[in-house]
Amino acid sequence: MTELSKKETFVFGLMLFALFFGAGNLIFPPAVGYAAGSSVWQAMVGFLITSVGLPILGVAAIAKSGDLQSLTNRVHPGFGFVFTLITYLALGPFLVIPRAGSVAFEMGTVPLLPEPLRTSGWSLLTYSVIYFVISYWLCLNPSKLFERIGKILTPILLVMIIIVFIQSLFHPLGDYGVPAEGYVQYAAFKGGIDGYSTMDALSALLLGSVVVSAIRKRGVTNTQKLSAITIKAGLIAGVCLAIIYMMIGYLGSTSHSVIEGAANGGQILTAIVLFLFGKWGTVLLGIVFLLACLTTSVGLLAACGEYFHSIMPQISYNKWIGILCVVSVAVTNLGLDQIISFSAPIVSAIYPLTIVLIILALLHRMFHGHSAVYIGSLLATSLISTVDGLKQANFEMGAVERLYSHLPWYTAGLGWVVPAIAGAIIGYLWAFARKESQDSQPTEATEAIE
Repeated sequence: MTELSKKETFVFGLMLFALFFGAGNLIFPPAVGYAAGSSVWQAMVGFLITSVGLPILGVAAIAKSGDLQSLTNRVHPGFGFVFTLITYLALGPFLVIPRAGSVAFEMGTVPLLPEPLRTSGWSLLTYSVIYFVISYWLCLNPSKLFERIGKILTPILLVMIIIVFIQSLFHPLGDYGVPAEGYVQYAAFKGGIDGYSTMDALSALLLGSVVVSAIRKRGVTNTQKLSAITIKAGLIAGVCLAIIYMMIGYLGSTSHSVIEGAANGGQILTAIVLFLFGKWGTVLLGIVFLLACLTTSVGLLAACGEYFHSIMPQISYNKWIGILCVVSVAVTNLGLDQIISFSAPIVSAIYPLTIVLIILALLHRMFHGHSAVYIGSLLATSLISTVDGLKQANFEMGAVERLYSHLPWYTAGLGWVVPAIAGAIIGYLWAFARKESQDSQPTEATEAIE
């Protein structure tokens, strides 16, 4: 059995950090900081719990179970196939990968283009084709992700972000802003809900599989060693994410004197970098966005390619990557606003299910792995999260919402928590009662003796 050195494990951690750190991870922390103002550190506590803590737990869950399909099959094979497929499609060619490509264009390239080309559809099409050709090349050999991302792209990305933060220490942006509504009394709760938007807990279920696969290809075959190395890599990635989030969140919280009425984190970061570095800041920001988005795209493409090849092996991995890149180009050219508009309902609907699945996976031995616990908890969670998703899609849910408003923490976006716990308890009691009933039934041999 091959042993990995501490240096190799550290590089795997950097690789996982880079795979996580994409478009949303650059946009959302400064937006949270900007909105939270003087309450930034309370908001960042909640944000770090859901955007760092949960992804680390997700990686640990995958390390212990093997892959997403094995984990979801604990509920039911039918659920396992459907949930896994939806997850790969959402994090793959239909949402996150195109979002990364689109953000890289909007934030990294548009500011550098001449005015006539900024709004031209041909600019986005040309850019997206080049972007996904590069992504395709990086994905051709998954084992090379270790060198290409962990040793090269990640250090460059980290250095770029740290340069921006250090420059802000020499040229302070200003004082903390006034907290927006929602961040005055419940900043930590609000920050926690904002952390959903990174989708990293969901991404962890895919990217954890990528790291596990890469470690296996380094010769590590022992399950316990594989799990330990993956969890260590997850912790390293989590520490890096937390440090970067706090840096960017702080910059956002003190940027009110630089930009007023910002619509999103991308605008906030652009204003900050222009203030700190002038016109060269646009080039620096472009490189940061390109590297962050590219590493995430590559990781997700590799994960999706391996998954679809596993369910349809007659199509090679390389062909699947090509198909996924073509679809991603098409979706990217719908535009960033369109992609974001249909991402919110999906996130609201499946993110709580992902959280519950991760927690149950880590507690698997405590309830003896009874599928009834998974089913009860996830079913109860889905009754709430599906309604939240429909609300995000602007469906009228008046009567149901009034009923759900009696649930604890519903207005804070956490109405699914108590039902999830109740469903797990009911599932456990059902499994226990069923086992007792089966144990009490006489066997045929006993009946014959009697």
